[in-house]
Amino acid sequence: MNGRSLGVLAVACMAQLLVVLDISVVNVALPHIASALDIADRDVQWVASGYTVAFAAALLTGARAADSWGIRRVFLFGTSLFIAASVAGGVAPTGSMLVAARVGQGLAAAIVSPATFTLLTVTYPEGPIRTRAVAVWTAISVAGGGVGNIVGGALTEYLTWRSVLLINLPIGLVVLTAALRYLPTHRREAQSPRTSLDPIGAVSGAALLGASTVAVTAFGAAGSRPLSLSMTLVASAGLIGFLIRQHRSTAPLIPLRLFADRTVVAGNLLTLLTGAVFQIPIWLFLTYQMQQLLQRSPLQAAVGFLPLTTALVVIGVAVTPRLMRRYPPHLVAAAGAAVAAVGLLALAVASDSSSYLVAVALPSILIGTGGGLLNTPLATAVTSGVARRDAGAASGLMNTCKQFGGAIGLAVLTATAGLTNFRLAYCAMATAMALTAGCCVAFLRERRTGY
Repeated sequence: MNGRSLGVLAVACMAQLLVVLDISVVNVALPHIASALDIADRDVQWVASGYTVAFAAALLTGARAADSWGIRRVFLFGTSLFIAASVAGGVAPTGSMLVAARVGQGLAAAIVSPATFTLLTVTYPEGPIRTRAVAVWTAISVAGGGVGNIVGGALTEYLTWRSVLLINLPIGLVVLTAALRYLPTHRREAQSPRTSLDPIGAVSGAALLGASTVAVTAFGAAGSRPLSLSMTLVASAGLIGFLIRQHRSTAPLIPLRLFADRTVVAGNLLTLLTGAVFQIPIWLFLTYQMQQLLQRSPLQAAVGFLPLTTALVVIGVAVTPRLMRRYPPHLVAAAGAAVAAVGLLALAVASDSSSYLVAVALPSILIGTGGGLLNTPLATAVTSGVARRDAGAASGLMNTCKQFGGAIGLAVLTATAGLTNFRLAYCAMATAMALTAGCCVAFLRERRTGY
């Protein structure tokens, strides 16, 4: 890698960390936010959900925007919008204004996140160099939930909950400065073929994804069944409109040619299944376990994520790319899913223990090891062989599967296990990982491009 390509990787990873960190960064601060802004318990969840719903709803549109208007332009716009929304949330005087700002953050994140991955696929050719870059990006993406809890716990305990959002201002400015220096110019981007952005497809796709996310999020909440039902109807209408538009449009959000590749399809379905464990649920259930069962403070609980976060990053960056050069990627992914399943079963068995080492730390190392082995091969599978003109769409599809999988996983787990039946929740996650391991062997064919 030369200096410019390393700069692109740094920009992509910093921006992606900023985006995924804000998914979980408010979790620990929610009780303080509810008290400070006088938000009812039944409504405070939307401070967190407003971000994830908007993120999921706009991902496909945000990803296709990079193909239509250029990565640099879209990235700079999305990052600027994210910073502005973060500041608005940090100074919000009311709960409704805070939720609106979180929705704005989510919309901006849907623009930035797929652009970060697209940067990697258009900067690095397929092979070992791209694999290493994707490994770093993936490790940061997956570990962001843990980092968000740690940062949120520390800032809330030592400063104020507002600093959880306002800290995005200095970090975002650093990202913008680096992006202006390292991202390809419009002249270089103009060498690539452009596609138009279909507004009707964008609206129907956003209705489908946004309403679906609200529906599954509200399904397990007390008194929210009418909302879940109405959003299901909206999502159904969005699905019909989206499919019709995909068939008729000359510039569909998801080019149908992507679905001609079995590996792309299988990789995205497995990404959805993996997201149902790693994207939101594992972080939230461990948070409740450490604070309620082990009686740890918010900051202590945040620090308690270090074994999981460290294992995810170290294995994902230092080990997985080397294994992918020696063994078929689908077998590396299957091994990772199997190890994660063992770690989740260990969590289930030890969930009643009062010892942090036994109940959380040791199983978390196994889960982090498995996640570190699993996610890079999946991310590589869904983008290998994809034409440059479809790089944004492929990235958006992967991110959509990941975010939507997290929402589905959390909704199903909270509806069946609540937030305190840790054993049932961890057993369900272990089952999902075991299924992932089997499907990796059965459906992810080996790429011959070299790793």
